[in-house]
Amino acid sequence: MWVAHLAAPLAGLAVLAARPELDHRWQHGPSHFWLVLAVSAVSLWLAIVINEAARRRSDVRLLLVAFSFLVAAAFLGLHAVATPAVLLGGRNAGFTYASPAGLTLAAVFAAASATDLSARRSAAVLRWSGPLRAALLLVVGGWAVASLAGLPPLSRVPGADENTPMVLISAAGVILFGVAAVRYYLLYRKRRAVMLLSVVTAYTLLAEAAVAMAVGRSWQASWWEWHLLMAAGFGYVAYGAWVQYGNEGAAGGLFAAVGTEDTVRRLRAEYGAALEALVDALHRRESGRLTEQQMAATTARLAERFELTEGQTAVLGRAAGALAAERDQIRKLGALVAVGHDSRVILTDTELLHRAVTHIARAFDRYDVGVGLVEENDLTLPAVFRSEQDVARAALAAGTPVTGRSGTLFLPFTVKGHPAGVLAAGPPGDRVPDRDAALLASLASQLAIALENARLYHRLDVLFRQYMSPDVATALVADPSQAALGGAVVEVTSLFADLRGFTTFSEQSTPGQIVEMLNRYFDVATRAVLGQNGTVVQFVGDALMALFNAPARQPDHALRAARAALRMQSEVDRIAAGCPGWPRFRVGINTGEALVGNIGGEALRNFNAMGDAVNVAARLETSAEPGQVVIGAATRDLLGDGARVEPLGDLRVKGRSQPVSAYVLCGLRGEDEWHGSTLIN
Repeated sequence: MWVAHLAAPLAGLAVLAARPELDHRWQHGPSHFWLVLAVSAVSLWLAIVINEAARRRSDVRLLLVAFSFLVAAAFLGLHAVATPAVLLGGRNAGFTYASPAGLTLAAVFAAASATDLSARRSAAVLRWSGPLRAALLLVVGGWAVASLAGLPPLSRVPGADENTPMVLISAAGVILFGVAAVRYYLLYRKRRAVMLLSVVTAYTLLAEAAVAMAVGRSWQASWWEWHLLMAAGFGYVAYGAWVQYGNEGAAGGLFAAVGTEDTVRRLRAEYGAALEALVDALHRRESGRLTEQQMAATTARLAERFELTEGQTAVLGRAAGALAAERDQIRKLGALVAVGHDSRVILTDTELLHRAVTHIARAFDRYDVGVGLVEENDLTLPAVFRSEQDVARAALAAGTPVTGRSGTLFLPFTVKGHPAGVLAAGPPGDRVPDRDAALLASLASQLAIALENARLYHRLDVLFRQYMSPDVATALVADPSQAALGGAVVEVTSLFADLRGFTTFSEQSTPGQIVEMLNRYFDVATRAVLGQNGTVVQFVGDALMALFNAPARQPDHALRAARAALRMQSEVDRIAAGCPGWPRFRVGINTGEALVGNIGGEALRNFNAMGDAVNVAARLETSAEPGQVVIGAATRDLLGDGARVEPLGDLRVKGRSQPVSAYVLCGLRGEDEWHGSTLIN
């Protein structure tokens, strides 16, 4: 419909051009004078309003649009003044060329406004806006003088058949207004604003007016058509501004949508800041930190800053209230999520409830919040709620929420069907609103689930720790996805230990004696490894494998492995001293890169490490004597001068073509480590 309405004037012009007998002549100077003068006045009013918006926003696009309307207003005014037989006695060249010249110059500014100028050029235009405006007014004044005084090039009135200059001038106007209309239409597609559509319509009508200027015959219907098209173009923008002003009640933001992207962004940021300020004020008023008078003053300042009407201020206030309520609800829902998240972490009941109360208290910042647990068949409440212990017990016994005398809401929760505790919450001296009561009920249910999960995780953690390293167990309980097959190449220090003489001992001992020996030895060995935060990877018969720097990263992993090995040998020596005939550990340690991760199949897998460095550690262990700790060159380099070693030279080990440099680790300087009967300092 919009396109059809804009196409109608061109269709009418085509009919008049094809059927000259329909192009009736009507020469009436006063009608022309007042029509053009009214259009000029409307255009001038628009130029002033848009220029003020451009000045306030420092917007180059609005400034150029204002110049476009200013130039059109000035030349239309000259065209009106030069109307024959009104103020002047007869025709002059200024009357003939004023409108097409002014309209084409206005089209130049319209097309310029539709382009995306760089920041540097925009700043230059804004900086030179005063001299540019003065130059335009000087051109208009010069045109008026030349027209009235009959000075060249306006000294001769063109004949009826001399329309070439008019056609050329009008053609330029058609092209430039067409470009501007298309560019603003594309902008309208991104910003659906009434004033943008008004500008698109106006520039389209002015382009059609330029066409009518080129083909119209003086004082005939086709000639009058371009006057009406100009009136419609400027009138449409004025009408759109008037309607928008009527809706908003303020002129401050009438043409904001026509501005540059930077202006639109700044406007959104400013209005966003205003909304945030109002939301903050609402929060402070609700918490008692802001009086009603201070709230009203804050609202008034915002209304004055953004030139808001009373209605707009009320709308902004309602929007701020809605936003504040929404954020308040999101914050409270965040407590629900946080409590659920903490239930996946291995925590004691006390730690879990402390975190939960912290989350809830932060979300319900105007409430007193606490949790009471059932312990030894009695409910223990925080001190702030103990005056209503009877109410809390009644809620727990009934299994339903109960409101206390102070307005506090007591919400019981159960774990596996047994009463577990009470969540108490409420604004001091007030009752809990229904919406908050529903959310608190969900939080109480989430607390029950969290407690049950935490206890389950704790039992799983204890169970896992009996079968695998605590680091691996904790990682798997906290994040089961870490059990996926695969791994990564990491520098690790591997420790292998096995019992030299175990086969002979087994032949001479009962199964009970073998199990007793292995349990006592492996107990002190695992304690030595875990004491240095190492990971016991596996037990194989009489052998043990441990890793350092995996899965947890340890910059001093070589030192930790050395400490564990020396402590292991020291404790085994102590046990063996009271049990003659028991075998002794020999230990091998090596450092290097290895593939560390979960290795196995979908049905069964194991956390392990593979690689040449790990294999070398196993071979060094077989080269050690009972009671010795043999380390590789890489481990020796990482230990540095802190290790006391005896070189073994280059050893030939099974599975490697190249020899391996090896050392016996006797002790660590600066640390008291018993190894045999020697104290190394």
